[in-house]
Amino acid sequence: MWGGRFASGPAEIMEEINASIGFDKRLAPQDIRGSLAHVAMLGKAGILPAEDVAKIEAGLKTVQSEIDAGTFEFRRELEDIHMSVESRLREIVGPTAGRLHTARSRNDQVATDMRLWVRDTLDALDAQAADLQQAMAELALKHAGTVMPGFTHLQSAQPVTFGHHLLAYVEMLNRDRGRFRDARARLNECPLGAAALAGTSFPIDRHATAASLGFDRPTANSLDSVADRDFALEALSAAAIAAVHLSRFAEEIVVWTSAQFGFVKLSDRFTTGSSIMPQKRNPDAAELVRAKSGRVIGALSGLLIVMKGLPLAYSKDMQEDKEGTFDALQTLSLCLAAMAGMVRDLEPVPDVLKAAAGSGYATATDLADWLVRELGLPFRDAHHVTGRLVGEASSRGIGLEALPLAVMQAEEPRITDAVFAVLGVENSVGSRTSYGGTAPDNVRAQAEGWLKRLASETA
Repeated sequence: MWGGRFASGPAEIMEEINASIGFDKRLAPQDIRGSLAHVAMLGKAGILPAEDVAKIEAGLKTVQSEIDAGTFEFRRELEDIHMSVESRLREIVGPTAGRLHTARSRNDQVATDMRLWVRDTLDALDAQAADLQQAMAELALKHAGTVMPGFTHLQSAQPVTFGHHLLAYVEMLNRDRGRFRDARARLNECPLGAAALAGTSFPIDRHATAASLGFDRPTANSLDSVADRDFALEALSAAAIAAVHLSRFAEEIVVWTSAQFGFVKLSDRFTTGSSIMPQKRNPDAAELVRAKSGRVIGALSGLLIVMKGLPLAYSKDMQEDKEGTFDALQTLSLCLAAMAGMVRDLEPVPDVLKAAAGSGYATATDLADWLVRELGLPFRDAHHVTGRLVGEASSRGIGLEALPLAVMQAEEPRITDAVFAVLGVENSVGSRTSYGGTAPDNVRAQAEGWLKRLASETA
């Protein structure tokens, strides 16, 4: 492979640390696509004769068919996917295979392959995130009026609806999808033709190669072309944020399915049992989604550390971009699929949710707002009055709605029995009609809007 410069092969340990075929073989489809585009361009530019182009194209398609059929032999001594494909191509078409590497290097080849793989994967992740949005929006529409407690500091704060809570994650996922698309747009430049680092003296047409591979344009600087891994870092950054969002919802599922909360149920399809405690139903799928966020975040940290000290242009350190990127993006794909399954399996328990929504004096803000709106109190004064009434209710062991009117009037004489209309949890959520608020009509409109938007994306 190395030509005449080396008199002997590498040491066994050198082969062990240097070979990447064990993980970069998954780039085979992208490598062959890139090679087909490259050889077609070489032919059109008059760099290779048509008969050589035809032989190479036919050989590459044979290699692809062998990979698809599982009969291709990935040989460790050939180091990587690029040399593995080229070696097999030589076995098929003979010395003509050597012409394929004209006007390119493994440096621009691997950069192109990785961009193609990351681009394909971002498209798939975007579709999976949309599917999870669909599942959440459907459940949100069904439970637009199902009251539940809203929390701050994990303390009961104000009543919201279950649908409203789900739509918060639909918004998060939409930002995730925006980051996937932004990362895709920035990576969509083709490094092929930058060669090792300085470009090539052959009269290649990089714009034609870029267009044939679906890139918007060729990269503009040959040094940056082979040195850049921003596209992987940006994809991992987007993936890490998405994984954190999934982890947050997974944590809520873990809490909600506990006996102490009992807010939702998961079926046997997404829970497991205990080897010793027969009563247990463990939310293992949610726990694993929560845990796997660490792998995605770790891959981002790992690649940032690899890249931070590298001078231009290519260094073998950059081979370490692959395993972490492959693992992280495929881990996120698995988590998105698991979460979509769990959301479609979730069964909220409305009675438990409603009872919890009314605990912890969750309508105290509604009382303060009523004092401001109906009696004209400054909010800070209303806050103090409400706080004292909450204290009184707490000392009596009752809810605000159970406080006698006379007790309320002892704190603020102008309070009337009309106040009781705002102290029920349904009245509370129904009053939150501001844009983005938790009023059931708002939630229905938002859920329906999301479902319509998602349907239009696939129309």
